[in-house]
Amino acid sequence: MKNTEKQEKLHKAFKALLKEERFGSQQEIVDALKEMGFDHINQSKVSRMLSKFGAVRTRNTRMEMVYCLPVELGVPTPTSQLKSLVTDIDHNGAMVVIHTSPGAAQLIARLLDSLGKAEGILGTIAGDDTIFITPLSASKTEELYRSVLALFEFTL
Repeated sequence: MKNTEKQEKLHKAFKALLKEERFGSQQEIVDALKEMGFDHINQSKVSRMLSKFGAVRTRNTRMEMVYCLPVELGVPTPTSQLKSLVTDIDHNGAMVVIHTSPGAAQLIARLLDSLGKAEGILGTIAGDDTIFITPLSASKTEELYRSVLALFEFTL
């Protein structure tokens, strides 16, 4: 089997596992993939795949914190339903802060990172429900703030 075929099978199995919404740790995902015959899988590979596919930790129907895939695979877009997940946007002259619904920050940060320097974003840090956005230049914070407000069609 070719390397790309192996990778496709791994990705397909990985996505199927996350759809089950029962894995609360990366090690649990590693163990499940090993049980499926993917012997050379490790935690760092799982971590990279979680990031690649935009997986986030959220509460499942049993209120357990688990990894799951976003409804849309790949990089989210401003036209997706992400706008409804933003609860507040503010800035302090040095950085822009976005508050989101629980579990949504990493997905929204992924969108912002994909826009990157073209939109004046140096980088983001996302927690569970908070995103810190650092502008390319401190003198451009207000401009970035207004751009982010417009991106999410957010009104004050």
